[in-house]
Amino acid sequence: MNEQQGSGDAGTLLLVDDDPPFLNRLARAMERRGFDVRTAGSVSDGKAAVDIDPPDYAVVDLRLGDGSGVDVVSHLQTVRPESRAIILTGYGNIATAVAAVKVGAIDYLPKPADADAIETALKHMGADPPGPPELPMSPDRVRWEHIQRIYEQCGRNVSETARRLRMHRRTLQRILAKYAPRE
Repeated sequence: MNEQQGSGDAGTLLLVDDDPPFLNRLARAMERRGFDVRTAGSVSDGKAAVDIDPPDYAVVDLRLGDGSGVDVVSHLQTVRPESRAIILTGYGNIATAVAAVKVGAIDYLPKPADADAIETALKHMGADPPGPPELPMSPDRVRWEHIQRIYEQCGRNVSETARRLRMHRRTLQRILAKYAPRE
């Protein structure tokens, strides 16, 4: 686990991501915005950071090498319920967004998200939900969402998901390894 200090005016912020270049860039950007930033590169390091000093805010990647970022958010909400956490992911889908919100995430942003969007999401206190999208999802995106929902329902078990979707396991693995299609 890396520790990085900022001025702390905006509060403490835990960043959890297993992409070191992205993590370091985001940490520097958030420090410039006044956050006291700490970083972690895995679920286990993120949970340990929460146990040592629960942050005011957290930005957690969904897919980490040792598990799901949802577990870090859940742990943070158990230790410090008033904290505000968001999930960042390049693999966004409705099922994981719902799971993240159920454990206490206040928002779910697609990568690449810039520091301004992250700060806005962390500090937004309004009760206004985002408006509906201007364009409907593309057929490719609807297919992606369906596959992801079944995958989550199967406990992230590729073989069971492939069986339920009646597709070859390797085909499913290739689909799951790709980023979500653009809207």
